[in-house]
Amino acid sequence: MKNILKYCLSLAIAGGLMWYVFKDMDLAAMWSKFQNANHSWLILVTLFTIIAAWSRAARWNMLLEPLGYRPSAFDSTVAVFTGYFANQLIPRAGEVTRCGTLNRLEKVPVNVSFGTVVAERVFDVISLLLLIGLAFFLEFGRLSDFFMSLFGEKLGLGQGNGNSQIVFLGSLTVVGIGFLAAAWWFYRKNADRLRQNSLFAKIEGFVLGLIDGLLSVRKLRNPGMFVFHTVLIWTMYFLSSYVCFFVLPESSYLTLLAGLTILIMGGLGMSAPVQGGIGPYHILVSSALVLYGLSKENGLALATYIHGTQMILMLILGGISFIITLVKSPKVVVSTEKSEVSS
Repeated sequence: MKNILKYCLSLAIAGGLMWYVFKDMDLAAMWSKFQNANHSWLILVTLFTIIAAWSRAARWNMLLEPLGYRPSAFDSTVAVFTGYFANQLIPRAGEVTRCGTLNRLEKVPVNVSFGTVVAERVFDVISLLLLIGLAFFLEFGRLSDFFMSLFGEKLGLGQGNGNSQIVFLGSLTVVGIGFLAAAWWFYRKNADRLRQNSLFAKIEGFVLGLIDGLLSVRKLRNPGMFVFHTVLIWTMYFLSSYVCFFVLPESSYLTLLAGLTILIMGGLGMSAPVQGGIGPYHILVSSALVLYGLSKENGLALATYIHGTQMILMLILGGISFIITLVKSPKVVVSTEKSEVSS
């Protein structure tokens, strides 16, 4: 019942956000844009999506190898797509579904594979943070305007005032660093007492698990290939959004820098705890597109097109993968290390 309530709440939030986003839009005009769009670019979007999933599967296998398991690239890719399929239906269900699929196909224990998925997420978060930093370096003016439009009015700072923006963002950085330093000092002084709280113990265990996952790269046979696949995954994500600019004539002039901005805004939107990022993705991406000269209507149309095609692809490719999981005969994978791997 608790899970059902969480699902219903997530669905209600997504529905409310979608109503807010589209309540003033001419849906008939938007549909007309989609009908006249150049859909041939979806061939490349599909190719980039498949490459990204394959690369993610290859990177996942690299984390499993030191633990004594070597799943096939095909089965791991099927598991990745099945996880994507589950995420479109139930928020945060993809990780568990992916691990369960690999367990069925390759007999890799779920507790083992889930630990590597957590490690994967650490590198995805780091990659997104690096991309955000790169985007701010290359597009400081536009992105500062974007965040000032969200928070500036409440703080009495006008959009477009460069000095105010620098002071505001600089102050946020200083306050953030100071908060982290104070939190670390408080944690070191009161760790034993804080661990008596079950919620804190769970959070601490989760954070320590993330750190362990990050350090696990040292055990990899080829760390360089791990980094290569991480870069390839995000490059494919970038290209799958960027080529959609050419689907609508109104957005065909957008540059690579616009593509980088949309990538990070989309990544932040997709991380929201709602089905497939529905709602937050549309708000963040469409608002960012306005900064590059698109009207509110065209920005929302493009954001809806990019998000919609990705969801459809995940449902189709994920659905096919789910069927493969059901009909494919599972096989037994013997650990390559007879001795138990020490922690």
